[in-house]
Amino acid sequence: MNLNYHIRPENNEDYSRIREVNILAFNNKEVEANLVELIRRTEFFLPELSLVAVKDKQEVIGHILFSHIFLETKKGTILTLGLAPMAVNPQYQNQSIGSRLVTDGLNICKNLGYQHIFVLGHPNYYPRFGFMPANSFGISSPNPVPDEAFMAIEIYNDSLKNVQGSKMCKER
Repeated sequence: MNLNYHIRPENNEDYSRIREVNILAFNNKEVEANLVELIRRTEFFLPELSLVAVKDKQEVIGHILFSHIFLETKKGTILTLGLAPMAVNPQYQNQSIGSRLVTDGLNICKNLGYQHIFVLGHPNYYPRFGFMPANSFGISSPNPVPDEAFMAIEIYNDSLKNVQGSKMCKER
C-alpha cells in the first residue's frame, strides 16, 4: 500500500492531533504527549523542528520533536538538540513514516546549522540513521539509562570530538 502523506512543521490546529498520536503510539500513556506540551511552553521549543506527517490535508499520523538542550563540558556549555519524542499512529506504523520523520528532521537540523543531536530511544531503531551510543563520544546521560539507549549523531563529522566528560542538562 502506497500511503499519500506529507511532512511539514506543526501549526496551532495540530496540537490536539499531536497529543492523540503520542498517546496512541505510546500505549495510551500521556508521558510523551505531556512532554511535547511542556517543551512547547519553554524557550527550548523550536517551531520549525516540530514536524508532523499529515494525511488527507488534516489527519496527523506522525510527529517528531527536536528541541534545544545543553551539554555541560569542562570547556563550558554547548548548545545542541534533543530528539524526543517521535511517534506514529499505530494504524500507520511499519510504513516508513517514522523513518521519513527522522530523516527529514535530520536534514532540516543540518540546514539550520546544528552540529549534533541526542536521543534516548530504541537501540535497534536509531542506529540506522547514524546514531551511536553517546558514551562512544565520551558523553553520559544525567539519568540512569542503559548506555545503548542514550545515543548521539554528529551531523558534521567530529563535531563532538574533544567534548569528553560531558553531561547532558535540560536547562542552562
